[in-house]
Amino acid sequence: MHIRDWPATERPREKLLARGAGTLSDAELLAIFLGSGLRGRDAVTTARELLAAHGPLRALLERPAPQLALLPGLGPARACAIAAALELANRYLASALERGDALSDPQAAGRYFAQRLRHQPHEVFAALFLDTRHRAIAFEELFRGSIDGAEVHPREVVRRALVHNAAAVIVGHNHPSGNPEPSAADRAVTASLKHALALLDVRLLDHFVIADGPPVSLAARGWV
Repeated sequence: MHIRDWPATERPREKLLARGAGTLSDAELLAIFLGSGLRGRDAVTTARELLAAHGPLRALLERPAPQLALLPGLGPARACAIAAALELANRYLASALERGDALSDPQAAGRYFAQRLRHQPHEVFAALFLDTRHRAIAFEELFRGSIDGAEVHPREVVRRALVHNAAAVIVGHNHPSGNPEPSAADRAVTASLKHALALLDVRLLDHFVIADGPPVSLAARGWV
């Protein structure tokens, strides 16, 4: 049965328009990009097969566009559409942090760190530098490491804060293992950074750990 023959309330596009994109499953969202399925299968079935063979969703979407284009049911045009949608999401999240708008929602920074770091195969430590009104000045990836960790040098974070004339800093790093729990080393680095930045009257506002699930805020746990 073609999707057009389904009840209107079950068709992905109609569901999205009537009830919002959040009500759709991963397969239904992906099916909207596919438009049609492989021969003999509708778009939703094809999307489910893609997720089963090459998923979950995060693993599928983090493939480079040339690799996506080789998967059955995709091809260059659909791979480009998916890659463009992800980049739009990146820029949407970044727009909330553009200079000119104060960072009023701390979790917006966590979402931005997640979008920038979650796909990294190795640990990356990054910093978001803010002015006196907590408007974003710059985002920089400062340290890269192995799959198990990256060595963080507080003096380099301090140096970059001085370069940007920052009044506050938010830092974050990813855990490629997928475990979001901050380690003892994460807490020690946070304490060292807070102390080093405070000597220059620069505030460390938060440290996010990016892994599977929502970003983990060390400030929310009282460790900043």
